[in-house]
Amino acid sequence: AIAWPAARPHRISNPMSLLRRFGYYARSIPVALSGFANPLEIAVAALRGKPFIAELRSGDRFAARTAMDAWVIKETCLDRDYERDGFAIQNGWTVVDIGAGLGDFTISVARRFPNGRVLAFEPFGESFALLERNIALNEVPNVTARRLAIGGVAGVARLSLGTGVAVQHSTARASDPGHAERVDEMPLGAALDAADVSRCDFLKLDCEGAEYAILRQAAADGTLDRVRRISMEYHDGITDGSGAWLADFLRAHGFTVTLEPNPAHADIGFLRADYATKGA
Repeated sequence: AIAWPAARPHRISNPMSLLRRFGYYARSIPVALSGFANPLEIAVAALRGKPFIAELRSGDRFAARTAMDAWVIKETCLDRDYERDGFAIQNGWTVVDIGAGLGDFTISVARRFPNGRVLAFEPFGESFALLERNIALNEVPNVTARRLAIGGVAGVARLSLGTGVAVQHSTARASDPGHAERVDEMPLGAALDAADVSRCDFLKLDCEGAEYAILRQAAADGTLDRVRRISMEYHDGITDGSGAWLADFLRAHGFTVTLEPNPAHADIGFLRADYATKGA
């Protein structure tokens, strides 16, 4: 058995990490300028605090709220953060997006792979409304979206809104009950069953600490055996879990795992896990 880890202290930035962060942001500027079709319009709207439509040269279009939304679109659709290092999605796959946000990953995949199917789950009401709007804006019929928190139990979850950043709301953080949304919660296996999905070829997670409860329950009820590949952003410091613990946990369940630290932030990173060689 893999023991639950002790909480790790928050890591303080050092000069080398600050240098890496500066280099990352500097490299990102030409990527954004070349990948967005309307970068000036996005910048002006973001500075004015106005919503905007972010258009990519690929043809993807996203209704967005803030500069942070544009940055997430850049990381997902231009950098392809979830699809690096041998994790290329193929046409015909069933892809599950947990923490779909405004739909950046969901729509990018659905447009590029029209013969595949994408299940998108997003608990935050404002983001889910944008997700539905962007599905319609991009005319992707191969997406099924639900306003639902995927977690470790079935019931009603409290979604913390305490950070004030729409892309960082979490069911895993403690919160002031007066500054939270209540949303239906369901384990991954039940959500797949409800969508009549027997196998997930590619599971993407970005759920602000809920990944630990999701994957522990998926292992306990056998759902993890239905998942071939996992590509996720892990979050240290929200719960007692860590990316290193998740890597050991998934290796113990037959996955090949790699970890990639975030170039700008010490408490998050990417985990990619592959079970496809175990009988795809």
